[in-house]
Amino acid sequence: MNRKTITAILLVSAMTASAQNPIIRDQFTADPTARVFNGKVYLYPSHDIPAPEGQRQDWFCMADYHVFSSENLTEWDDHGVIVTHNDVDWVRPESYGMWAPDCVCKDGKYYFYFPATPKGERRGFGIGVGISDSPSGPFRFESEPIKGVMGIDPCVLIDDDGESYIYWGGMGIRGAKLNPNMKELAGGQQVMEGLPDGFKEGPYAFKRNGVYYLTFPWVRKEGGTETLAYATSSNPLGPWTFKGLIMEESPTGCWTNHHSIIEYKGQWYLFYHHNDYSPKFDKLRAARIDRLYFNKDGSIQEVKPTLRGVGINDAISRIDVDRYSEAGKDVTYALLDTINTFRGWYANLGGKNGWLKYNDVDFKNLKSDSYLIASVKAEENTEMVIREKNAKGKVIARLKIVCLTEGQFRRDIRGRWQTVTSALEYIPQGVTDLYVSCEGKGAAIDWIEFKNRENYFHSPSGQVSSPDEDGFIRRWLLLDPIDKPNRSNTVFTDSYLNENFAKEYFKGQSTVIPKAGQEEKVEKQSLVWHELESDRYNVKLFRFADINKKQTYGVLFCGVTLIECDEDIPNVRLAAGSNSASSWWLNGERVLLLSGDRRMVEDDGMSNRLTLRKGINVLRCSVINGPGMSDFCVRFLKEDGSPVTNYKVKTAE
Repeated sequence: MNRKTITAILLVSAMTASAQNPIIRDQFTADPTARVFNGKVYLYPSHDIPAPEGQRQDWFCMADYHVFSSENLTEWDDHGVIVTHNDVDWVRPESYGMWAPDCVCKDGKYYFYFPATPKGERRGFGIGVGISDSPSGPFRFESEPIKGVMGIDPCVLIDDDGESYIYWGGMGIRGAKLNPNMKELAGGQQVMEGLPDGFKEGPYAFKRNGVYYLTFPWVRKEGGTETLAYATSSNPLGPWTFKGLIMEESPTGCWTNHHSIIEYKGQWYLFYHHNDYSPKFDKLRAARIDRLYFNKDGSIQEVKPTLRGVGINDAISRIDVDRYSEAGKDVTYALLDTINTFRGWYANLGGKNGWLKYNDVDFKNLKSDSYLIASVKAEENTEMVIREKNAKGKVIARLKIVCLTEGQFRRDIRGRWQTVTSALEYIPQGVTDLYVSCEGKGAAIDWIEFKNRENYFHSPSGQVSSPDEDGFIRRWLLLDPIDKPNRSNTVFTDSYLNENFAKEYFKGQSTVIPKAGQEEKVEKQSLVWHELESDRYNVKLFRFADINKKQTYGVLFCGVTLIECDEDIPNVRLAAGSNSASSWWLNGERVLLLSGDRRMVEDDGMSNRLTLRKGINVLRCSVINGPGMSDFCVRFLKEDGSPVTNYKVKTAE
């Protein structure tokens, strides 16, 4: 992967981090050191970047450190840059060597430890210290590195008695006691004895149930890649007894791994990294989390890397089901974009009965009028089914995917991504698992999101209302949509509209003043009038149909409202806008036609001069659509363009 390609990867906007692996999703984050401070998890990773010109292109390049925090391991806040390689007195400028750091808290102060190349050195590392009153900084950095320490990947352990110990890599793994000021060695350093042969780096030490654990990346065989391994001791500086592996080598050949281990809210977690966003260049890595468990004897169970990661997804946040917990044997995943890799992945379910499972979704914030949207594609017309828990679980929603023409499919290789909307058949309670299956010959899925409906309408209060301050009329009687198939909006010529708007679809269509709940028969359809007030200046017809579980596309909408005036209001114009075509009648006379494939724009069309008569004026509209999301807005304007507002709006005489 060349430098220009890697740079292109970074030209993306920040995305909200969510529960899946990797956990930071808008930048490369390696060597993740996690610490628990004040009830939150703080993450101190190194920051891989593409090497600039003049730097070695096939090696690690790190110019600064960020700090992140989370209370749920699902949503991560980026607190910004702690320090860059040009901010510290003793660090050689433009050295790009700010490798794996650590941060600990003692006596209310936060100590940030980091490796960097000292001035005057071309190779080799010193360990620096920054001090702050907050885990996110700002940090004040010492003017020189810790004397007596040359190496990388510092880690500090504060023991139960308050004594502190520092460990680092380079020429094996070494350790030493720190002075109480946390900035100097209290004595000589020593090699950590009892560890296995082979390359070792990145030490991370912690204490559990009186036992000291020293964990570290380890290359256990010639020509291999790094595992994560551990040893234990009854003394913070050993000697150590080697115990085995925490994680095996990368299944895709990422040469490094680097980690930390914490307990948070009663659960232990392993933070580590992998080259998810850069599969062809393993010097650009991304932080991950998985759960870690101990056996009764204190030994660590081997951790298997997962796509799903940890944390509980809120159902109303985007769920990247391509980072699944389990999947059928034919399910695969791939990057959406091999250049802009931060766009993430998609899961290909394969053929019929392909399935995946996504754990731990919380439905507590989902309301009864919610719906589902999903990003999907299919090899041909097919259906995906979202169930609760397993293949026999209750059906939550069905996603019908309509493939485009065969020629379009071939050009798109695997079909075209579509955003599909579905009503919910069932809403789970609390935290549960999702089971996604394919009911056709082949389909792929990127993400799903459960949505609570916005408040587009409310039931009118009182017998009358007024136009809003801009003159828009919001109170209406709307009829359930009439089935009127239109494959395209390009057919909405004047002649087509004159014919179809003039057609009588139900008895008294042009004269009736309906009541809420009144039924109309339109061929085989039984339709109902609804009295409502729009929460917006534009009346969302698509949402009106969707809320009432009616057809939303290829339909004709009818609306009626009454304008009550205390006196004649002459020389006004009706100004309307609609998504798709519309026709407007005042007191039985058509006063405006909006033809063609419209987009809803206020005052898109205006009538000739009109007079609103004293008493009741009947305003009617019809809006027709094909595949678009219909809405409309309407008001009356004076000669000077200001809105008319001195009348009442009602839906019954």
